[in-house]
Amino acid sequence: MFKRVLLLFIFIVVSVSSRAQHLGMTFQEAEDHGLTLPHLDSVYKSAVHVDTSLAVFKTAQEQDSLQSAYIQLLQEFGNFLAENEFVWEKRTPCYNRIYFSADGGIDYFLFNFLGKPEYQPSPAQQAEFKRLLNEFIQDYQFGVTASIKFAQFSPTTYMP
Repeated sequence: MFKRVLLLFIFIVVSVSSRAQHLGMTFQEAEDHGLTLPHLDSVYKSAVHVDTSLAVFKTAQEQDSLQSAYIQLLQEFGNFLAENEFVWEKRTPCYNRIYFSADGGIDYFLFNFLGKPEYQPSPAQQAEFKRLLNEFIQDYQFGVTASIKFAQFSPTTYMP
């Protein structure tokens, strides 16, 4: 009996810890969970930077590969949303900050919808977006890897 309980406990801990590494949430939710931007930015180096000595991807070729992979990520996520019958009701500006493991997995995908209230998705649509985002990032492999953890950010506009 004790062995079964122990095995169940280990399974739960492994399941929870592996899921904790792939989280999609708003910036405010991240702060509420103690994931501050200064902390995350100290752990994940900027993918690109004006000062290339501070960037993970330094050369023009590396930066082109990063840009292509990032565009592909956003397109694949958009396709995933559509395949799951998620439809944007209106033009929806958003800001993303994505934190990648060195092997190209997504550790954290932070987002905030931007603009006036009329551009904001309904609470139900925001919840469904977040649910699908978390499903999408669980197994997603970014198109480039690095020797260290890195972050990339951008504004994005989701269209109907």
